[in-house]
Amino acid sequence: MKKVILIIAVLFYTSVYSTEAQVGKYLHYEITGEIGKSEELVFKDSLDRVNKIKDLYNELYASGFLGASEYLKFYQNDTLRIGIATGPRFNWVELNPGNVDPVVLLKAGFDQGRFQNKPFQYQQVTGIFDRILSQYENEGFPFASIKLDSLQRAGEGFSGALHVEHGPYISFDTLKISGNSKSKRMYLARYLQILPGEPFSQKKVEMAIRQIKNLPYLRWSGEPEISFQNEEATLYLPINDRKINTLDGIVGFLPNEIEENKLLITGQFDLALYNVGGRGRNYILNWQRLSQYSQNLRIEAVEPMVLGSMIDIGASFFLLKEDTTFLNRDFRLDFGYRFRVDNYIKFFGRRQAGDLLATTSLGEVQSLPEFADFRYNNYGVEYQLFKLDDILLPRRGFYGQMEFAIGNKEILRNTGLPEEVYEGVTLKTIQYYIRGKTEKHFYFNSNWGLMTRLSGGLMVNDNLLGNDMYRLGGLKTIRGFNENFFFANNYAYFNFEPRFYFDTYSYFMIFADAGRLENTVQGLDTDYTFSTGLGFSLETGSGIFNFIYALGKSNGQDFALNLSKIHFGYTGRF
Repeated sequence: MKKVILIIAVLFYTSVYSTEAQVGKYLHYEITGEIGKSEELVFKDSLDRVNKIKDLYNELYASGFLGASEYLKFYQNDTLRIGIATGPRFNWVELNPGNVDPVVLLKAGFDQGRFQNKPFQYQQVTGIFDRILSQYENEGFPFASIKLDSLQRAGEGFSGALHVEHGPYISFDTLKISGNSKSKRMYLARYLQILPGEPFSQKKVEMAIRQIKNLPYLRWSGEPEISFQNEEATLYLPINDRKINTLDGIVGFLPNEIEENKLLITGQFDLALYNVGGRGRNYILNWQRLSQYSQNLRIEAVEPMVLGSMIDIGASFFLLKEDTTFLNRDFRLDFGYRFRVDNYIKFFGRRQAGDLLATTSLGEVQSLPEFADFRYNNYGVEYQLFKLDDILLPRRGFYGQMEFAIGNKEILRNTGLPEEVYEGVTLKTIQYYIRGKTEKHFYFNSNWGLMTRLSGGLMVNDNLLGNDMYRLGGLKTIRGFNENFFFANNYAYFNFEPRFYFDTYSYFMIFADAGRLENTVQGLDTDYTFSTGLGFSLETGSGIFNFIYALGKSNGQDFALNLSKIHFGYTGRF
């Protein structure tokens, strides 16, 4: 859409060399004048030699030597010898703003001082042209053009003025969805910041195309198009809904080994609903119970762009019951904002609570036990960077996440414990944590890829407890171990996973996971974990099936076949 018209009285010298008299492909050139340079070159054919000579002149013109000319040319055996005189360097006398809006000039970075008694460089001129036109393109004038006007030459200097032809003013019309997506047009218009009546912006269009890939429930079905009619621009988005919603579950009935003549109900249930009502609302529910006394529950909800703003509000609740030891609850409220296409930031408040479930065995303890009752209110910030080709099933790109929070932690007195265990203990303290991960996907060709991930976390407090530490181990962290096998207050681990793709999103893989875990609360030695294995991920028409066989080694587990772990699961999508 950019029309750059540069009118400069420049003598452009072009020579066409006849190949009939050429018997070789060598060139010896010498530049004299304000620049001195000589070189002897060899080319694979005569056309490359001609292009090199043209490039020499273009470089001189770009440096302000507009009168560069040839003073010598002859063939010596198989070598073409030429001499080029630079002539005087032309300078700008003055470049006036002309009719360009001063605000546009300021945003484009125009500095009039750079064009006063400075060497003439046409790349500099075209550069400022591009930036000025970009500003007009983003303020409702996509057909604007610019040129130099009022050109005057005084000796070896030029002066002129900028002149813009604005063209028609264009505003955005209603967004059109040309695919089968049930997303609401106004939701997408607000999310993409392409609202009816606002000035056309080429930058917003380009950002919108990039932002669609950050919505996991949408996928492109074609190429986006822009239509201009009646001074309005309509963006057509060929997008389809993606099968990403999940409903999955299994229930088991087992003999209850603790209570006779009763059944033990175990199982797992997963529900994830995305883009509910076509308005970007997301709801997630996960429940898992694998034994008599242990279970966990996670509930999450996100309401995007509340009250027409660009602020997303999210809430989550997590419950963890660890056999008869403790019960944890975690409630979090997020306020998220996407300040750039690939950058997302959240500010959150969080309340964590932990309670002991059984204290009968702790009646004689002399000091605060590893697990205790506590309340922890913290506030923090989370930053995410998306550079993935597909946010749901990436094959190339980068993802980064970092979270930091600080707050007040209070250890509660439990009447089941001796009163003296709290003597000398500071019950109210400041606790903070930081954790993050980076993920890099490499895509070498249609069959081979590589996934790497580096994760780490740090938790600091004078009275850390076992029931508020990080939990690691399992399919999504360090494979080869049971879910939540490790307690750690400091950790770092690396996942390395080469993949062989036999379909677009289906692959075989081998992997190696290595980690360093610290558990100072229970006084354990630093644990250097390692695991390796193989598996596959199979995409079907109705979901994804994952299977991984893994062997892991840690301080608490030997590297042995009889301790190998199988991680598998099927996630149905609709």
